[in-house]
Amino acid sequence: MSNDSTSAPNFIRNQISEEIEAGKVDKIVTRFPPEPNGFLHIGHAKSICLNFGLAEQFGGDCHLRFDDTNPAKEEQAYIDAIKEDLHWMGFEWAGDVRYASDYFDQLYAWAQHLIREGKAYVDDLSPDEIREYRGTLTEAGKPSPYRERSADESLDLLERMKQGEFAESEKVLRAKIDMASPNINLRDPILYRIRHAAHHQTGEKWKIYPSYDFAHGQSDAIEGVTHSVCTLEFEDHRPLYEWFLDNLPVPAKPRQIEFARLNLNYTLTSKRKLKLLVDQEVVDGWDDPRMPTISGMRRRGYTSASIRKFCDMIGVTRADGGLVDIAMLYHAIRSDLEDNAPRAMCVMKPLKVVLTNVPDDHDEVFEVAGHPARDDMGTRKLPFTREIWIDQDDFMEEPPKKFFRLAPEKEVRLRNGYVIRCDEVIKDDAGEISELRCSVDFETLGKNPEGRKVKGVIHWVSAEHGVPVEVRQYDNLFQVEQPDKDKETDFLEHLNPESLVTVQGIAEPSIREAAPESRYQFERVGYFCADRHACVDGKLVFNRTVGLKDGWAKAQKKG
Repeated sequence: MSNDSTSAPNFIRNQISEEIEAGKVDKIVTRFPPEPNGFLHIGHAKSICLNFGLAEQFGGDCHLRFDDTNPAKEEQAYIDAIKEDLHWMGFEWAGDVRYASDYFDQLYAWAQHLIREGKAYVDDLSPDEIREYRGTLTEAGKPSPYRERSADESLDLLERMKQGEFAESEKVLRAKIDMASPNINLRDPILYRIRHAAHHQTGEKWKIYPSYDFAHGQSDAIEGVTHSVCTLEFEDHRPLYEWFLDNLPVPAKPRQIEFARLNLNYTLTSKRKLKLLVDQEVVDGWDDPRMPTISGMRRRGYTSASIRKFCDMIGVTRADGGLVDIAMLYHAIRSDLEDNAPRAMCVMKPLKVVLTNVPDDHDEVFEVAGHPARDDMGTRKLPFTREIWIDQDDFMEEPPKKFFRLAPEKEVRLRNGYVIRCDEVIKDDAGEISELRCSVDFETLGKNPEGRKVKGVIHWVSAEHGVPVEVRQYDNLFQVEQPDKDKETDFLEHLNPESLVTVQGIAEPSIREAAPESRYQFERVGYFCADRHACVDGKLVFNRTVGLKDGWAKAQKKG
């Protein structure tokens, strides 16, 4: 985790530093413990950078553990995707990949231990009855009629549950804590549920599965985790986390520390709602470039370095800072690509220009920099021919006063090339502009003759040598800052109908050999990335990553 001038405060890093200086901990061990029931998203990226970053900074270890306690919602495909995302983000976990299911035998033994100690019992109440007996935030719960069941009977029933003798929801194992506790999490929480589902790691061995709360802290303890870092919604679970550690013969007692989660405007990070978008085919899978998933951001063209930088910029606090402006994320991405993306020209809405004083066989080549500030990116060749394409938006037949692009009897400079003048506008039978006829001033390559003011510079591509490309112009998936804020309104009603607009463009020939995931600045347009899946068999598909304008940086300067 960096400490440069753009890094925001990180109270957990400060606390651990103090603990190490005081000799309270020798080696820190953190963990990233995703549930394998969906793809990782930008909120997970913050946790990833925090947990792996702390381990890196303090010379410790960070484990990757899948908290796989619900086989009904988990898939191997999610596990594979999560591992790939972590590698792409640039992180390596310590040792082998771990699973909560690795500890199922130990967890079961500890459940039996709690029963023998009189601190757990098998309950026959239905799920609805359990909710009713639990009480409310203002009303204490009441004990289950099965709460005083003998240890021997509960041990026998638990074993029979394990063997699959009972139906799902027929029985559960609950801890015996305090049904009057003001913290509802301590009102006899469920430790085991019956699930007649095969598990992706353990197969058909188990018919009961531990709850997340029961498995999580004990898995941390088994692994020797020193700091269990999680988001603030787990703060109310910390007393339960600690109750288990205090009442079981665990080998270690990790410390749980909570931090504020990332809330990004125009973005959803609920895995349930993201899965709904996928299942209803609102988006094209979990890695659709409009999705806030790590794989979606990667496909859109975000770099792992820019995501890590963004996570560093927003910092780590306990205070809920509200919504983070997505413009800050775009700023981090744009800053990285500005320095590292080679340049190219691509015309999105082609308008043909015939240069009337250029011979038919003219085939001049301009050699220009691959990047204006990076000699190591070499040069690229731009063929200049009689017919070229410019963007329709760079021409107006009746321009307003401050329109500095091409217009009848006006001049502009072709980027990296000559000054041209529009002499004639050709229209089709419907009255639409189909072609411009212009003339070239061959004395203007690389200079601006005295007495002539040419303010406009436009991009262009040779009609003969240009390369067809499909350009997918992505925008925010939602039109409002908090699409799920209003619980009375379906968040799907806030979808942006123009979140994806596809155009057929023409790019300069240097693009022809672009490899999947190659990133470019299309000059005067924005940053684009060759799609990692669609660029096959010579087809070129580019995804718009981010525009050129940096609203966040401008706002910071004004502030």
